[in-house]
Amino acid sequence: MKTTSIAKAKKKGMTLLELTVVILVLLSLISILFIGARAWKKGSDRAGCLLNIRNVQQAIRSYGNMSALNPGDTIPASKTATQVLIGSGLFMENTPTCPGNGTYSGLSGTTIPNVGTVLLSCNFSDGPVHTPTNTANW
Repeated sequence: MKTTSIAKAKKKGMTLLELTVVILVLLSLISILFIGARAWKKGSDRAGCLLNIRNVQQAIRSYGNMSALNPGDTIPASKTATQVLIGSGLFMENTPTCPGNGTYSGLSGTTIPNVGTVLLSCNFSDGPVHTPTNTANW
């Protein structure tokens, strides 16, 4: 008597369950990527805003040094900080704009700020605050 074995034919391909799991894993990875990209964008916007604030602070200090003004002294009455800092051939070419769509205030002042006092402030409120944490040497 001859014995024969019947071999099962194995189907090639993926089952519907395996395909669903692969799609869910890919969607999860893509969502993590978008969350990370958004956090990176907010962080870079904050860094750009802080650089703008720092540049304005350095510009007003440079103006004060070149005009022999001490911190706490006022800019001559006929001018404002914007007029002496921003423009062609001055300390800054263009008015700074917040990369996070906030607006700056404090640039219209007429006093050279004391060391540690920041001249400019940003009103950005959606996410991390756009204010420097340590201004002791500013």
